[in-house]
Amino acid sequence: MKFDVTILGCGSATPTLRHNPTAQLVNHDEHYFLLDCGEGAQLQLRRFKLKFQRINHIFITHLHGDHYFGLPGLLSTMHLLGRTTDIHIYCKADLQRAMDMQLKISGSWLRFNVIWHPLSFEGREVIFESSRLIIESFPLKHRIPACGFRISEKEKQRNIIPEMVKKYNIPIPRIRQIKAGADYKLEDGTVIENKALTKDPPKPKSYAYCTDTAYMPETAGNVENADLLYHEATFLDADSARAKETLHSTAADAARVAVEGKVGKLMLGHYSARYSEIQHFADEAQRIFPNTVLADEGLTVSV
Repeated sequence: MKFDVTILGCGSATPTLRHNPTAQLVNHDEHYFLLDCGEGAQLQLRRFKLKFQRINHIFITHLHGDHYFGLPGLLSTMHLLGRTTDIHIYCKADLQRAMDMQLKISGSWLRFNVIWHPLSFEGREVIFESSRLIIESFPLKHRIPACGFRISEKEKQRNIIPEMVKKYNIPIPRIRQIKAGADYKLEDGTVIENKALTKDPPKPKSYAYCTDTAYMPETAGNVENADLLYHEATFLDADSARAKETLHSTAADAARVAVEGKVGKLMLGHYSARYSEIQHFADEAQRIFPNTVLADEGLTVSV
């Protein structure tokens, strides 16, 4: 099953020709989720040939412009291209008022419904649930209320072994019960245990997304055992004083969270415009957490 993250932008507040403002597209089995929507996000979606009309859920971490200034343009384009399907936006409540004002002063309207889901930023909470996924928000430490998101697959049913179905002539109605964990009883009363009839399903995967934030030990618990962690690394350790002043993280800070959270892989992003060479971020983090990769526009990483 596909579970991919495509980087649309991984720069910080000051735009550059090298990196776009923050935005990511998560594709889980052809269900699309947009994480943040920095300026130019819709152009990046087109550049990388991603079908943005399939996005039904948008998650905004906080209300600094480099994380949501692309939203008015994206919604407008969706309208112009004939969208009628509802779209869900998860964010601080103030963003709804800002978007309503934007539409009002421009004399615009949308032919689809925007369903707003206000976030609390107080603690970890489930904000989305489907038959396959749970998405949670959790607080981060920044100059304004900000949160991270964790996208987790639900436990899958056990896989029935085809040879066992044939061997015991198991009827189709019973297969569903066996996949859910039931044993199977033969006509002579013999009980075939579930573990003999099935095999373990693939391990559920999870992706954690943390930007913008200063280092905080509590984050490790919220991202614990995630297969992939994206964590902002606005600064290098040489500029740690500036990171603390602005409530951002260094590459070393991100690596510490990855170690403490026992994650599988770390991806760095949100690079400050002051740096022309991003390889230094990987060098710094890999000394602490070797399985570190660098976000870059157009990069797709499988969870």
